[in-house]
Amino acid sequence: MGHPDKLADQVSDGVLDALLAQDPNSRVACETMVTTGVAIIAGEITSKANIDYQSVVREAIRDAGYTDDAMGISADTCAVMVSLDKQSPDIAQGVDADTQAGKEIGAGDQGLMFGYACDDTPELMPLPIALSHRILARLTEARQNNEVTWLRPDSKSQVTVEYDGFTPVRIDTVVVSTQHDPSVTQTEIQDFIRDKIVAPLLPAELTSTPPTYHINPTGNFVVGGPHGDCGLTGRKIIVDTYGGWGRHGGGAFSGKDSTKVDRSAAYMARHVAKNIVAAGLAKRCEVQLAYAIGVTDPVSVHIDTQGTGTVDDGVICDVVKEFYPLSPGGIIDYLQLRRPIFRKTAWGGHFGRDDADFTWEATDRAAELAAKCGATSTN
Repeated sequence: MGHPDKLADQVSDGVLDALLAQDPNSRVACETMVTTGVAIIAGEITSKANIDYQSVVREAIRDAGYTDDAMGISADTCAVMVSLDKQSPDIAQGVDADTQAGKEIGAGDQGLMFGYACDDTPELMPLPIALSHRILARLTEARQNNEVTWLRPDSKSQVTVEYDGFTPVRIDTVVVSTQHDPSVTQTEIQDFIRDKIVAPLLPAELTSTPPTYHINPTGNFVVGGPHGDCGLTGRKIIVDTYGGWGRHGGGAFSGKDSTKVDRSAAYMARHVAKNIVAAGLAKRCEVQLAYAIGVTDPVSVHIDTQGTGTVDDGVICDVVKEFYPLSPGGIIDYLQLRRPIFRKTAWGGHFGRDDADFTWEATDRAAELAAKCGATSTN
């Protein structure tokens, strides 16, 4: 939560949520920069909502754990600068629906969006990124519950897994860096992180040979968060998605309402890929969607099961185009993306989460999808 780039994402999505709570049709493109003692939000917003931007920004910073000037930024004392304009009318005319003319919502930009799923884990995510997210969620829990007094908000993790083909066989290396109070020793930090945070989360069958641990490998991590590094919205797109295993189209998620297909279509692509795997149609699947600005329907839909499909990829693709709404408006309605649910997506990953608000993670239609493809669901 306290990584500077992810803090910026939480601020941007906090603004989005506050606007959607009052006006679900808000058009939002909010960018945030956080640095020592300062938070700056800028971008384009068109909304009927009337919110206190300063309070929204401070709430996100406070909830992330920055409540003390000694950390270099504090929710109560930092400067907050706001520079927001309305959405360009040139963009709006392409996105706006025109019911009289029979025009649905158009895509808010051109681009490629990817979704991915595999059977490495129960959440159908690649094992390395799933383990990294679990480690950081547990570390956040320990900090928020005061299991130790020296943990500070900034942290990150990386896990190296050895594979035999597509099968994980061993966890090779675990890296955890966590900001801390200056009074604690590195030995205390390493013992706690290894024994209380990481080890209980690693599958026993993959650790018969103990992994190598790198915990705070620089030897000290007192200066962190926005004080240690300037944070910007949208700079952690790989940890937001699949840890580099599946491709990414380039567009970031946070601070954008769902007419921006960078976000909504990436969520839908994940939903489709996850349901294909959950349905037993493949062990691994990547879905690519492509859009043109102002155009309602995708200009391309591509399914790649990477040689693991039980049904031809072309058959699955034809069924997907019939089975799922892939227009921006259809995606927004299907996944219920006009709700204020987005700030919690901005740390811990947008995918693989067990949360009812993450509608794109649902697999309740997997059996129906399998039947449409002429297969039997394994879900």
